[in-house]
Amino acid sequence: MRRSTRLPIEALAPYLLELPARPAREVTPLDWKAIFDNGQPVEIEVGCGKGLFLLTTALARPEVNFLGVEIVRKYQLFTATRIAKRSLKNVRLSCADARTLLSENVPAASVQAVHVYFPDPWWKRKHHKRRVFTAEFVASVARVLRPGGHLHVATDVEEYFGVMRELIAASTDLQIVDSLDSKSEFDCLTNFERKARLIGKPIYRASAIRTG
Repeated sequence: MRRSTRLPIEALAPYLLELPARPAREVTPLDWKAIFDNGQPVEIEVGCGKGLFLLTTALARPEVNFLGVEIVRKYQLFTATRIAKRSLKNVRLSCADARTLLSENVPAASVQAVHVYFPDPWWKRKHHKRRVFTAEFVASVARVLRPGGHLHVATDVEEYFGVMRELIAASTDLQIVDSLDSKSEFDCLTNFERKARLIGKPIYRASAIRTG
């Protein structure tokens, strides 16, 4: 597959959501209307990687705004290049720790959906504390989702999926409404998913709704 040539930072700037560096910055809530210049509903993808889900979904759903959060700068810029080349006005990319962004910057009850696809499983037990999916993360997701909003998750790691389901089930604000197998029509189409399917690995999915 031919590699995408990165555009200059000036061309990517309209698609980048830059937060002031910590600890100097004051924590201020994001203003979605100002960021996207419209009042459309907002969805967030945690760990957008090379941006395949954002690209395909933003093209298919222009009536929704998407924020992709990626902790690795080179992937943020790679995705921004893909978005900029198609002039997608409904996508912004932030290079940030999603756990901090959700807990500090995203206004309460302001998001229609949060997507978490194929997060790093951090295989070693001593590294499990680095996993993005924790009780605190689930609480942050519940806080930012509007009533009736959804959390969508997928992974090819059965053990991690069990952890995700348990943490969601333990939340008093979220209710699991779907557990889907790899043949479901709900297909997030990330690069990780493509690789998993090529070698025949099962995909584990779940969706939850904000009930409060």
